[in-house]
Amino acid sequence: MQTAGIIAEYNPFHRGHEYHIACTRQAGATHIVVVMSGNYVQRGEPALLEKHARAEAALACGADLVLDLPTPWALAGAQGFAEGAVALLQALGCVDTLSFGSESGDTEAIQSAARAIESKAVRDLIQPAMARGITFAAAREQAVRAVDPRAGALLRSPNDTLAVEYVRALHQLQSSMEPFAVRRIGAPHDSCGASDASDAPLNASQIRARILAGEDVSPLLPDASATVLQREFAAGRAPVSIINLGTAILCRLRGMTPEEFAQVPDISEGLENRIAAAAKEAVCLEELYGRVKTKRYPHARIRRIVCCAFLGIGVRARGESPPCLRVLGLNGRGRELLRIAKKRGSLPVVLRAADIRGLDTRARELFALECRATDIYGLAMPSPQPGGTEYTLSPVVLPGGRA
Repeated sequence: MQTAGIIAEYNPFHRGHEYHIACTRQAGATHIVVVMSGNYVQRGEPALLEKHARAEAALACGADLVLDLPTPWALAGAQGFAEGAVALLQALGCVDTLSFGSESGDTEAIQSAARAIESKAVRDLIQPAMARGITFAAAREQAVRAVDPRAGALLRSPNDTLAVEYVRALHQLQSSMEPFAVRRIGAPHDSCGASDASDAPLNASQIRARILAGEDVSPLLPDASATVLQREFAAGRAPVSIINLGTAILCRLRGMTPEEFAQVPDISEGLENRIAAAAKEAVCLEELYGRVKTKRYPHARIRRIVCCAFLGIGVRARGESPPCLRVLGLNGRGRELLRIAKKRGSLPVVLRAADIRGLDTRARELFALECRATDIYGLAMPSPQPGGTEYTLSPVVLPGGRA
């Protein structure tokens, strides 16, 4: 048995994701476990499709086991996102390889960049660069370029940057998992324009834009993923859009004080005052983001902060990891992985909500937060849904396992 772990959002599951899983299989993986963002994603907004539907698409297209990355980590910056997801893979006790997509596909260069970031030489250069008013990410890139130009060049590419954080998380956990980079195909990550090649797969941002514009994207997705998407559309459960929560978000933020904003993750340097003032003036989310955004505070960070403030997510304890392995879906090979995890894993496996009752206080607190976040998510659907689905939805179970 050779088990590979993948960290993903699958928002939605497209042909590039299918290609990544296929490459991971070709590299020798007999079993694939995916840690997937739940109902909220790192862009600071609800996922287009509910998490069980996205898990079903992943299983139908080659994954064997899908685990839930809880909302506080799914809405974190690159470092927190990576640390939470890698910790879950490590906790399974049976993952040999961490497979990830990257622009370079250069595992060695990614490892070099991770080592450079952790060096004292780079740390000493970051603060002086930030003092000139640039973002932390830009300051770090400059510092790494000064120490290792080849490694620094990677930090301009979003998936390479995230891959570096995965490797750093492996180092932090002293994990035996081997990193394995798969070169991305198609349009650059988060690009909304046309891809360079007419036959190249579109990225998730381009596909989401087409979906929200009312276009049929079925030809752009694997057949199984398209089937799930069409079913969710027909049921009024997709596409989910943060626009449907805009008034509720502004209502919540206008009632918050700067002191309450200061308790939200990623707030620093008086940003709480800027957001509190902007919330009083803005009449829509885009205006809010625009009022807060500066050269120092990029759009993605602001969206995450706003979403966390709305959902009531506070600062996590330093080094805190998800407290359990929450299963969203599995097939026959996934069952084999869970049997191993129950013997060798370091976290409890949660298959149903009732399993949470036997866990510690922090795990129950986080589950309560997840329940609230999911109940709100249901209100962002085209046909708003009743709450309580964290208790009523069971893991998706598919037979066998696709080779």
